[in-house]
Amino acid sequence: MNKMLRTYFALSCLLICTVSSAQEPDAVATNWGHWRGPEANGVSQTASPPLEWSEKKNVRWKVPIEGQGNATPIIWNNRVFLLTAINTERVDPSRPKPEDQPKRVFEIKHPNTYYQFVVLCLDRATGKELWRDIASEHVPHEGTHRDADFASASPTTDGKRLVCWFGSAGLFCYNLEGTKLWERDLGKVHVGASLGEGCSPVLHDDRIVIVRDHEGQSKIFVLDAKSGETIWEKNRDEGNAWATPQVLERNGTTQVITCGSNRIRSYDLESGEIIWQCDGLTTNCIPCPLVEDDLVYCMTGYQGYSLMAITLDARGDVSNSDAIRWRAEDGTPYVPSPVLYGGRIYCAKSSQAIVSSFDAADGTMLFGPKRLPRLGDIYASFVAADDKVYVCGRYGEMLVLKHSDELEILASNKLDDHFHASPAMAGEELFLRGRKSLYCIAE
Repeated sequence: MNKMLRTYFALSCLLICTVSSAQEPDAVATNWGHWRGPEANGVSQTASPPLEWSEKKNVRWKVPIEGQGNATPIIWNNRVFLLTAINTERVDPSRPKPEDQPKRVFEIKHPNTYYQFVVLCLDRATGKELWRDIASEHVPHEGTHRDADFASASPTTDGKRLVCWFGSAGLFCYNLEGTKLWERDLGKVHVGASLGEGCSPVLHDDRIVIVRDHEGQSKIFVLDAKSGETIWEKNRDEGNAWATPQVLERNGTTQVITCGSNRIRSYDLESGEIIWQCDGLTTNCIPCPLVEDDLVYCMTGYQGYSLMAITLDARGDVSNSDAIRWRAEDGTPYVPSPVLYGGRIYCAKSSQAIVSSFDAADGTMLFGPKRLPRLGDIYASFVAADDKVYVCGRYGEMLVLKHSDELEILASNKLDDHFHASPAMAGEELFLRGRKSLYCIAE
């Protein structure tokens, strides 16, 4: 009997651990549930992906992905989730043909065909499709930049639910088995020059945070993750921006830190009140803020360069105050987010293959700006693990740098695709979403 009871107890504990594993810190640390990883800074402390790969080496699987999407794949246990937008080519005759539309910057055209906004779930071991759902199907009201698409915001999960944000095409919440739990239409936005949307959602303690900065009335939303209902929303005095917010707990208060051209703002997650704000960034904010210890690092690299390290204990308007511990005015990124790893910030200059590294404590430039060979431009954000920093160029080349005070290239790897989406890593695997295929890189 005692043996039977012990067996029953062991099985019960296993069942409880399996059900509750989504809540355990280890599950968060060993997966990649947010587009900037488990710590929202581009780092995995547990991953050890390969140093070298090619089309013929260390590719565990490669699967074609229909449609387009710059959204980063996210990883949870044995599953990979990603978003894509598929042009059905089915014409809406009420919309003007592309050739009949006025000339716009970057030759951007508004679609006149229906798109399917699709959520995909793949088996992590094989790349086999486990499920898919067409979240929505309609004709987008605006176009995008030629390097962007209609699935640029990355999904996110806490192990209980999967949150998928297609911007003006809607917000959708699923369980991990593919059942749609709820959906919300937060309305259309009007991005200046019709460049496209791209800010990713953040999921924190059953709250979803979404920032929509555009040429209309910009807003920040906090929604109940269980129902999709609005908890609070605030207007924002901002124009075009694509920076995903950073959410963190500090001294009993959860701060939502957003970057904008007019202001960096920290909101109280519970009330929506502004805790502190600061000016000093350039326009078209894209990089995600980084946090380490008592500082948040905010930066931009369009029409100028700006990086500010601001204390999380700030209150009120701290522009030009000693709450700004240090600042830099060169070598900061436009499109790709930086990575903060072991007290060092690694980032691109603008969107060029020029890299710099800063000491996070005092802003000392450890190296750079230095040009990297063969990469071309960089859109994908930097990631780091196992004392290495991974830098992915747009045209298939990816460099692996040594985590060091000096620039040292450990490996150069090439794949036959173009890469705008940021890498993800978990366990011994690196996931790279190209314009044509999704790769799982592993020895």
